[in-house]
Amino acid sequence: MQSFPYILCGALFVSLLLLCMKLYRIKRGIKEICKELSKLSTLDTNNLLTVSTHDKWVCKMAAELNRQLRALREERLKYRRGDQSLKESVTNISHDLRTPLTAILGYLHLLSEEENSVNVKHYLAQIENRVGVMKELTEELFRYSVIVTKPEEQTEKMAPVDIGNILVESLTAFYAAFTTHNIVPEIHIPKTRVIRELDKSALARVFENLIGNALKYSDGDFQVILHEDGRICFSNMASGLDKVLVGKIFDRFFTVETAKESSGLGLSIAKMLTVRMGGRIWAKYLEGRLVVTVMF
Repeated sequence: MQSFPYILCGALFVSLLLLCMKLYRIKRGIKEICKELSKLSTLDTNNLLTVSTHDKWVCKMAAELNRQLRALREERLKYRRGDQSLKESVTNISHDLRTPLTAILGYLHLLSEEENSVNVKHYLAQIENRVGVMKELTEELFRYSVIVTKPEEQTEKMAPVDIGNILVESLTAFYAAFTTHNIVPEIHIPKTRVIRELDKSALARVFENLIGNALKYSDGDFQVILHEDGRICFSNMASGLDKVLVGKIFDRFFTVETAKESSGLGLSIAKMLTVRMGGRIWAKYLEGRLVVTVMF
């Protein structure tokens, strides 16, 4: 009987040892699952979770997570197929709309050259203006759908680009628009050339969209500053905006009352192209002034 306490202690020690070993296996299995999940979340792969331990409960948890992963991948695949189909449909529809709108504009131009009464000429001018707006919106939608469906094109044309030169060319293209709006742009470009590995045509598109956006919302001024560190700041007074609206200006199809004839895609396209080229873009509303900054 005197040896009984020793036997009991030995049994307890063995039980504790076995329990510790089991807890260690469970802990190791959970760590493996966490590591695998972290890796799988960043990869587009069909691999599933694997664990080295044979613990029943860890294996059961891994099996359930694998089931959820399979279901998630099936849903993701359905979404991608549907999203791609939608993008292609939008591209085709916008492309098909361009041809008849161009033809309508052509016939309206021919009709306006015929002898007409003052009222008829007025109505024709209104129709031509509306069709012109429709054509511009359709063109914007077409460009957006092409960019969305063919993202690889922006990564194939990267080359050293002088940002200052592209900015000047873009501003020059808007000379007539600035004159029409009675705006004298304030331009600051450093003497030091700012060179970056970018897509030249995509960069020009970003600048054009940002300048066009400034013309829509400006109260009569416009300023652009190119910094030597690659920041380009576009700013203008915009009393028709506020911080809430400015927080949404990069959203697709977002417009405000002062830009009803806009597609709401210009800044969305600018952001998409900027990010694809490895840059950043953001907007702030400071004391009644809209400031959009692009950084490469």
